[in-house]
Amino acid sequence: MTLRTLPETSPIDQRDRVLLGSAAVVTVVLWASAFVGIRAAAEDFDPGALTLGRIVVGTAALAIMQLRMRRRLKPAGSTQQTRRIRDAPRWVLIGVIVWGISWFGVYNLALNAAERHIDAGTAALLVNIAPMITAVLAGILLGEGFPRRLIVGMLVSLLGVVVVAVATSTGRFDPIGVALAVLAAVIYGTAATAQKRLLHHLNASTLTLIGCLAGTLACLPFLPNLLRALEAAPLPSILAVVYLGVFPTAVAFTTWGYVLSRSSAGRTAATTYAIPAVVILLSWLVLNETPPTLAIIGGAVALAGVAIATLRRRTPR
Repeated sequence: MTLRTLPETSPIDQRDRVLLGSAAVVTVVLWASAFVGIRAAAEDFDPGALTLGRIVVGTAALAIMQLRMRRRLKPAGSTQQTRRIRDAPRWVLIGVIVWGISWFGVYNLALNAAERHIDAGTAALLVNIAPMITAVLAGILLGEGFPRRLIVGMLVSLLGVVVVAVATSTGRFDPIGVALAVLAAVIYGTAATAQKRLLHHLNASTLTLIGCLAGTLACLPFLPNLLRALEAAPLPSILAVVYLGVFPTAVAFTTWGYVLSRSSAGRTAATTYAIPAVVILLSWLVLNETPPTLAIIGGAVALAGVAIATLRRRTPR
C-alpha cells in the first residue's frame, strides 16, 4: 500500500497571494501618503475645495482606467459587465450612490477639516480606529464572526496606536480636530462594511468609479471655492491635489476593493493599522516632523498586530 500525499500549493494560489499582498501594500502606502498630501495642500485649499478637486481628478483617472480595462476585455466580457450593472437590484444602485457620497464626499470633508486642526500623524492615528469598527460591523452584519487571531491582532495594534497617540509630536489636544477625525473613522468603518456587501454585485473598479462619480456630483456646491483656490494656489499645492486624486483615490481605492473582494472585511481593514507608522515616516521625510522614539515603538507594535491579524496560520499536511 502506498501513502498518498497532499498536492503542493498550485502556482495560481501562490500568484493570488502575491497579488493580494502587493495590492494591500500599495493601498497602505498610498493612503498613508494622502495624510501628508492633505497637509501640504491645506493652506491653499479649504476642505470643500480640496475634496472636490481630489475626487474630480480621481473620477477622471478611474474613467480612463475603466476604458483601458474594457479594451483589454473581449466584447462578450465587456457586454456581460454592462449587463451585470443593468441587472443589479435597485437597492444596490442606491447603495452605491449613498456609499460613494459618504466614502468619497463626507469622509474626505471630515478628514480635510480635521487636518486643519491636528497634524497628519495624529489624524492617521485617530482615523485608524476604523478597522475596529469594520471588524465589529462585519462580524455582526456580514456573518464573518470574530476569529481569535483577528481580535488579538487588532488589540495589539490598538495598543500600538495608543502608544503613538501618547507620543504625539505636537502635544496639543484640539477637540474639534479630534471630533472630525473620529467622524471620519466612523464613516470609514461603516463604508468599508457596506462596500464588502456591494462587491457581491459589482466588481471593484466599476463600484469605485460609480461611487467616486456620486461623490463628485454631491460636492459640486464647492466648485466656486475650488475655482478661486486654483487661481491663487501655487503649483506645488495644485500638484498635491492632482496626486491625491490619481494615487490615493483612483489607484488605492481600486486596490483596496480588489483586496476586500477576496478577503474578509475585518481582515482587510486590519491591514490599514500599518498606515500610522507609514504616515509618521513620511511626515518626517516630507514635512520635517521628527517623530519621538516612543512613537516609533508604538508603530512597531501596531505593525506586529497587523501581522498577527492578517497572516494565516499554516495548517499541517
